[in-house]
Amino acid sequence: MSNLFYEPGGQRAARVQALFARVAARYDLLNDLQSAGLHRYWKGRLLRLADPQPGKRALDVCCGTGDLALGMARRGAEVVGLDFSPEMLEVARRRTPPPTGRRSDPATPLPLPASPTPLFLQGDAQHLPFPDNSFDIVTIGYGLRNLADWQAGLREMRRVARPGGRLLALDFGKPENPLWRAIYFGYLKACVPLLGLLFCGSASAYAYILESLKHYPAQRGVMAHMRELDLARVQTLEFLGGVMSINCGVKR
Repeated sequence: MSNLFYEPGGQRAARVQALFARVAARYDLLNDLQSAGLHRYWKGRLLRLADPQPGKRALDVCCGTGDLALGMARRGAEVVGLDFSPEMLEVARRRTPPPTGRRSDPATPLPLPASPTPLFLQGDAQHLPFPDNSFDIVTIGYGLRNLADWQAGLREMRRVARPGGRLLALDFGKPENPLWRAIYFGYLKACVPLLGLLFCGSASAYAYILESLKHYPAQRGVMAHMRELDLARVQTLEFLGGVMSINCGVKR
């Protein structure tokens, strides 16, 4: 393939896991550099849309180093963050404040954290280890694009959401304007891998972003599949002309 870390089919998960093992230690730094800090604003918008509150149960799928999970916990929600990369989860746990106690919920076999401490678990986004109708909020940030079957991931998010629960997905988008898309893809092709090489020692790890995006339907495809899943109030928020997007829906 054209990128060391991208391969469709059965080897996709292993390649992506190797990628995140490689970049985990510098992941947050590279996010700040490649987005000029804007990823914090985009995640903040997702959190406002999610509206986590005390008494709400939230799941952050593909939680990475924990930005969204920690943000929801700080707002009082009981949060579980799930990721398949032990290296990324280790960073998330290091960023987590000391626990203030845990309680069990009869709806799930897993303990839930008392705010502001998320429970971070290793698991598969395409086979979530939770019963149906378990969470009021289910989020994913920069994760659907990395799944071997992103539609299965979205179906699992819907399955574990309670009726009335919100589903939110933040990821790289595809601008509709051809000129702006060419400029944006040029930046992802030339500048982002250079940052990866300089600060992470791997250009391929960050060239992966563009390669994965080429094979991903982005905001329009996610919106269409949310409607196919019979979600209500489906909407798409676009930033910088479609460079980044948030897809939202509510389980009926």
